[in-house]
Amino acid sequence: MPTLTPPQDCHSMQDLRVQIDRLDRQLIEMLVKRAGYIDRASELKPGEGLPARIPTRVEDVVQKVRASADELGLDAALAEQLWRILIDWSIAREERVIGSD
Repeated sequence: MPTLTPPQDCHSMQDLRVQIDRLDRQLIEMLVKRAGYIDRASELKPGEGLPARIPTRVEDVVQKVRASADELGLDAALAEQLWRILIDWSIAREERVIGSD
């Protein structure tokens, strides 16, 4: 994974766009890794008697994401919106394997 150049060291829009494209690629790679954990959850949950959607877990994840966003300087509302989409997608992925309750 190539090292990113800090924004202040980008001296043209082309330089900046290259870094954004690299960062986008890294974000996709991380989402692929996250999906692997979701797939594993769909294998483990039935054995533990758990449904795909666990509302308390959803809210726990969202609160942790909001806290991380606040801590790191990202708009917490944006982070929540993005994660709710990601969570809904993840639950739908699990439901295809284990069904919904």
